Amino acid sequence: MLRLQSIICTFSVLSVAAKSDFLARNCSEVREACSEKGFIFTHVPHQEIPGEDLRVCTHEHTCCTQEMEDKFGQRSKLDIENLLDERSHTLRSTFVSRHKRFDEFFLELLENTERSLNEMFVRTYGKPYMQNAEVFENLFAELKRYYTGGNVNLEEMLNDFWSRLLERMFTLLNSQYVITEDYLECISKYTDELKPFGDVPRKLKAQVTRAFIAARTFVQGLSVGREVAQRVSKVNSTPACIRALTKMLYCPFCRGIPGVKPCKNYCLNVMKGCLANQADLDPEWNQYIDAMLLVAQRLEGPFNIESVMEPIDVKISEAIMNMQDNSAQVSFRVFQGCGQPKLAEIQRSARGASDVLNARFRPYNPEEPPTTAAGTSLERLRMVWRTMQFSVVDIKEKLKLSKKFWSSLPEAICVDDRVTAGNASEENCWNGHTKGRYFPEVQKDGLTNQLNNPEVGVDITRPDTFIRQQIMALRVMTNKLRNAYNGNDIYFQDTSDEGSGSGSGSGCTEGCTTDMYSAATETPVVRADRSGPVEDSAVHLAPPIALPTMLAVLALALHQQWR
Repeated sequence: MLRLQSIICTFSVLSVAAKSDFLARNCSEVREACSEKGFIFTHVPHQEIPGEDLRVCTHEHTCCTQEMEDKFGQRSKLDIENLLDERSHTLRSTFVSRHKRFDEFFLELLENTERSLNEMFVRTYGKPYMQNAEVFENLFAELKRYYTGGNVNLEEMLNDFWSRLLERMFTLLNSQYVITEDYLECISKYTDELKPFGDVPRKLKAQVTRAFIAARTFVQGLSVGREVAQRVSKVNSTPACIRALTKMLYCPFCRGIPGVKPCKNYCLNVMKGCLANQADLDPEWNQYIDAMLLVAQRLEGPFNIESVMEPIDVKISEAIMNMQDNSAQVSFRVFQGCGQPKLAEIQRSARGASDVLNARFRPYNPEEPPTTAAGTSLERLRMVWRTMQFSVVDIKEKLKLSKKFWSSLPEAICVDDRVTAGNASEENCWNGHTKGRYFPEVQKDGLTNQLNNPEVGVDITRPDTFIRQQIMALRVMTNKLRNAYNGNDIYFQDTSDEGSGSGSGSGCTEGCTTDMYSAATETPVVRADRSGPVEDSAVHLAPPIALPTMLAVLALALHQQWR
């Protein structure tokens, strides 16, 4: 009887053990989890099956087929791409939107400045200005071509502008003479010595070059940051990375515990191995951000492009007044060096030159506002610039936040409760083998620190060439930005093909200022004793004489309106 009871007891124990074993091998929870994630498999085991066919989630018994493991690998690749895309979205959208905003503003600034000057001149002086407006149109066209990446040397372009203006002014102020192309070429040789426009060209050159170099380089910097962020966030993962991700994210399914998420430190080692090359971008990226912040200071300080462009018409008009005030000395020195030109055969008006030049001091009401069109353009320009000043502050804050972005990606991904168990419990997370604590040490950032990564096989002797190209692009851009901060355009300092534009630094040091120029030295005006035929009507003389007269009056007007 006792023996029979022992047999029955043993049988009961074996039955309970068998039932427990059956429950452990049930895969129904896996089937539900796969369905929730949108997987469609030909077959999902109801109970555990032998796992000898699996290559990643290897175990004696498994709830996965080879088909399931393959699709888990494909999904892992999509998962890491989506995670990178999501984590870099804010960074990428910042560079895209700010590049567009600043680029549009600078172009609008150029167009509004030109339109404001042109509308005011046309509405106030009409045809005489229109007949001579190409000098200024060419100036703005070249400034725009430089900003948009054209092969323009700013310093040479501005020198050419003043030379053309000198030729036009000299011809008009000496209209009783025949001024040939050869004679004009001779005049240009004396430009530096004569300084017909006073000190305006030198100071304006320093301001314009610094402002435009900073503006163009800053927008180029935003473009490079945008491209680097977009490209690096799309880098393909290696097979070793995909394998490690599959093991981390989906092998719990094969073990029948799909609800158990990876341990945080386990995730960190996987992501540091997968994103080792991206982390190597960080040192160069941080230097690039620092250089962008330096140039951003130029957009706020005295060299900002708006403060240079808005009063440019005032400054040019002052230069023209200087030329008129010094016309007698300029003509005398030119005649000494280039010879006396021939008198024109066309008959001239009987009106003396002094009568024409005295007309520049005609009565002017300083309270008179700008013409409607010009006033509207200027007001819109100021309103846009006020908005842009807030944008400069905004982009500086965004740039600061983006430092160390690439090396912080693993942490950003692994604190996401959609990916890992976080810090909830070190005992109830997936450690790559089972549910339990993860013991290996977390690796440092960067490719060379992955030599002993326990989760991802990384060949530290073969850096990703695509990432290295982005590092080089950042290095080149950082160099340009640092030069731009100092007022230098690197295109004219080396022979590299990097960059899309050109220009010349002003050579201005930190001590440069952008204050308005001092008044021109008082010098005698041209006397009314010029000889020449007087039979022609005054109508023939009006258009050429009108330009200096007109601009002189404008200078006085603008001087009191905007100074």
